Amino acid sequence: MKIIFIQLVNRGLSSDKIRIHTLHTIIIQSNAIHNSNSYLYFQIYFFMKIIQKVLFLMSFFIVNSLFAQTPTLRAYMDNKQFYAPGSGNYIEIYFQFVGYSVNYVPVAEGLQGELAISIQLLNGTTVVAQDAYRLQSPIMKDSIIDDFYDVKRFGLEPGKYTLALELLDLNSKNASIKASQTIVIEDLGDAIAASDIEAIEYASKGDESSIFYKSGYNMVPRLSTFYPSQLTSIPVYFEFYNTQLLEDSICGLKQTVINTETGFELSELTTYTKEKTGEVLPVLRNVDITKIPTGKYALTYTLISRSMSELTTQTYLFERSNDMEITLDFETMVLDPSFQGSITNDSVAYYLESLIPISKPAEIKNIIDVLKTKDLDMERKHIQAFWLKTSPGTSYDSWLKYKAQVQLVERLYSNNFQEGFETDRGRVYLQYGSPTNVIIKEVSPTEYPYEIWQYNKIGVFSNKRFIFYNPDLVNNAYRLLHSDMLGELKNPAWPQILSKRSTVDGNIDNPNSNVQQHFGGGSNDLFRQY
Repeated sequence: MKIIFIQLVNRGLSSDKIRIHTLHTIIIQSNAIHNSNSYLYFQIYFFMKIIQKVLFLMSFFIVNSLFAQTPTLRAYMDNKQFYAPGSGNYIEIYFQFVGYSVNYVPVAEGLQGELAISIQLLNGTTVVAQDAYRLQSPIMKDSIIDDFYDVKRFGLEPGKYTLALELLDLNSKNASIKASQTIVIEDLGDAIAASDIEAIEYASKGDESSIFYKSGYNMVPRLSTFYPSQLTSIPVYFEFYNTQLLEDSICGLKQTVINTETGFELSELTTYTKEKTGEVLPVLRNVDITKIPTGKYALTYTLISRSMSELTTQTYLFERSNDMEITLDFETMVLDPSFQGSITNDSVAYYLESLIPISKPAEIKNIIDVLKTKDLDMERKHIQAFWLKTSPGTSYDSWLKYKAQVQLVERLYSNNFQEGFETDRGRVYLQYGSPTNVIIKEVSPTEYPYEIWQYNKIGVFSNKRFIFYNPDLVNNAYRLLHSDMLGELKNPAWPQILSKRSTVDGNIDNPNSNVQQHFGGGSNDLFRQY
């Protein structure tokens, strides 16, 4: 069994007693058949009854088949820090339990799972707060299995703590999940400060009877920071504290959204609002992300004084997938002689195609469409338009720097059937820049030739690694085998694949079970040394 942590942020009021709760339950009821002498109505009714029975039997067998496999419990956890005047600093710990990973048993109304949860907060070896309880899932009906949520609050003094967690599925024979992390509680009570930003699935008017209640709303937390194109907004909640120290009745709140990969601010989402000062300033916002294209972003809120001085700032990082149709204005574009002089006619298509590694999916589609036209003038305009859009103000200098990188990866990584930018190593180099460290192992008694690239920093991410290998043993044709970078190929079986010439395949639960340490075969240690 394993636990999946999403966005573990080092950021608890006495422990709340958790109640059994249902976020939403879908109940399907057959429509009443109207009184009628019509034989057709009778036939339809009879047919629907048969269908209901068949669907019930199918659901019964499907559900029992799923549960017979004894699924492995999966859960997501996050935590945020807040402050309550008169009570002090506290932490909220959020859980999202993956519905299909829980084992269920029949109850009167349907199916229900039950978990045992143990939480400890330690200062060194001293337990300063803890809770252990049983949590029942919502009752699942008609074989519709949903995720369900929980939240716990603990009051904590400022300092550094270890959060120790243990989860057990009471309807399974699987062992419990144990995990721990370090959290830091900051003092938010003495000066103007901000809580963490809590992203939420949805909010509704509520009361204190709900465990999700805060500032007049019931707010179900969102633990994932990934927003696909189907989602058009990000609801967020956060609080500012002690703004009465300004000795002013109002203060300002600035919202910005910045692309963390390019540093560009999305000006259309920059807003300013007036807020009333006080001990606690609760803020609930719904950020429209409909027009935000694919990329990584920082949503930032800054408290400002009447004189426009920045008082405190809090940021929420998220990733967006949204392949929008991108249109570039070619009709009114005037070709820059500098751009055109830097590209010869026989290499225009080559350099246009070389933009693919740093382009979004919608931009790639445009590039391919332009390449199909074989129109040199259109291709030149597209290259210029790309850099005008990507690096306004420094477009020509940015293009020349990128052109030099394309030429470099061509010399280093091209082979008989791929240009340098088409290879995995070339694409990673152009997309993320030069790696901080590179380990090259061309000869090994047990492993294919491989390279390990390590980056100290990629955008907001730290210590990311890529491993490439050459199973063909010729032609410089290294392929990406595994990476721990978000959005890249993740292959847990990479040690087994890398040593496939001398290793018997493992099993589906542990594909690397037969990988043995051999003299000269240290890829595992090298990959994990950073």
